[in-house]
Amino acid sequence: MTEYELDETDREILYALQEDARNLSSGDIAERTDTSSSTVRKRIQRLESESVVKGYSADVDYQESGFPLRMLLFCTAPIPERGNLIEDVLDIPGVVSVQELVTGEENLLVTAVGETDSDITPVAQALLDMGLSVVDEVLVRSHESTPFEGFSSQ
Repeated sequence: MTEYELDETDREILYALQEDARNLSSGDIAERTDTSSSTVRKRIQRLESESVVKGYSADVDYQESGFPLRMLLFCTAPIPERGNLIEDVLDIPGVVSVQELVTGEENLLVTAVGETDSDITPVAQALLDMGLSVVDEVLVRSHESTPFEGFSSQ
């Protein structure tokens, strides 16, 4: 958690970055926030150094790129170990994300992508080999996201 409070300008910058970080310049964001480009650049650097902004990535459509299967695997890990297992789970070929859940029996949500079932099956086996229980598997048809509106004053 950050040691400082996000103000309205920080939140607007975060909203803009979530919207389209690749195509918005600091000048574009400055117009939205009624600040200068240099202020926006400094704020972004601070948000990055405080790990509020952890990085920038491409929003890949796996289906369009030849990997039509997206599987959610709900797993149970021993509670003291679940956080320590995340990096190992991310190293499994085909795994694209891991979320640590803090309520319910399932405490890790693993997302894997693949071209066929034979791409996903080894992921489940690797999770089992790590000592995790795979409680449920869900095949995802589509996935869309939007910037968090709590960052926008509009």
